[in-house]
Amino acid sequence: MRSFCALILGMQGIRRRLLFRYCLSGAVLLPFSVSGVAQQAPPVESPMPAAVPPEFAEARKLMQQGDADKAIAKLQAVEARNPTTKGLDQELGTAYYKKNDFPQAIAYLKKAVAEDPANDEAIQLLGLSYYRGGHPADAIPLLEKVQGWYPRANADAAYVLGICYIQTKDYPQARKAFGKMFDVPPDSAASYLFTAQMLLRQEFDPVAEEYAQKAATLDPKLPLAHYLLGELYIYKSRIPEAIVEFQKELAINPAHAATYYKLADAYSRIQKYEDAQHSLQRSIWLDQTATGPFILMGKVLEKKGELDLAVIALKRAATMDPNNPMTHQLLGQAYREMGKKEEAEGELKLAGQLQSKQNP
Repeated sequence: MRSFCALILGMQGIRRRLLFRYCLSGAVLLPFSVSGVAQQAPPVESPMPAAVPPEFAEARKLMQQGDADKAIAKLQAVEARNPTTKGLDQELGTAYYKKNDFPQAIAYLKKAVAEDPANDEAIQLLGLSYYRGGHPADAIPLLEKVQGWYPRANADAAYVLGICYIQTKDYPQARKAFGKMFDVPPDSAASYLFTAQMLLRQEFDPVAEEYAQKAATLDPKLPLAHYLLGELYIYKSRIPEAIVEFQKELAINPAHAATYYKLADAYSRIQKYEDAQHSLQRSIWLDQTATGPFILMGKVLEKKGELDLAVIALKRAATMDPNNPMTHQLLGQAYREMGKKEEAEGELKLAGQLQSKQNP
């Protein structure tokens, strides 16, 4: 540091004064040697991206534009001229994967992996093709090798691997996979909860219930464990049990708007409309961005005969999401009960049109 300051003394003008001030304040953090000469860091060589042949680049561009058929035609022309073109099998396999033609994708990607067993992207795409083609057992060993993410796959291989374990009923391995995804120990309450959520999504209800109960047992104060059980019991029409679980969730997690909404849903199913309205109001106070509570509020108020208030809630939902047919259906019913025939017909007609668009 002293040698560096000595060098500064030989400078002139503003530059000298500024550098000298930094020197005295101890702010000079540059890597100087004992002699005061700056040590040069070795240059860092940036890896050069691999050159993509023009034929492949054009096919990739077509795939990005959503035209897999044209991309495949381009690649097939290359195949006709030179079937041994390096990387061609992977490009064709990727194109067929994008087209959702998984048997063809598998055929080409198997050749790509045989050509280069260290090609992680081809291995991952082959595993995903097996999964999406309905062969999770074949996908597992491939996805176990490569759990990263490649942009052209349009899927997270780690997540798909966990789903494959579920589909092959290897639940402990699924729990390990999801635990790894979320950086939690495989035997933790959180890992059981994550797996329970995935199991419920895949409609493995009995195991989902078992895992959610295990999560709540391992950590009685774990947020969302009782919420998930409540959702499961609503799905199974076990309404009293659902209400108990939602109440337990609120005791742990009293500011969770979705729990109030689901609790209101449970109350409405057993015609406890006052309790439902009370829970919905709390849900809306906590989160005014979700349309579900406004729609359910309109339905509950309509059941209570408070039609003017029901219309206000449903109009708010329609403003937030104008393409939801359920909102317009309920508005039409409310208007009809109010004797507003024209408004009712307009809303019911719109509900039918939106429903037709969603289910052509």
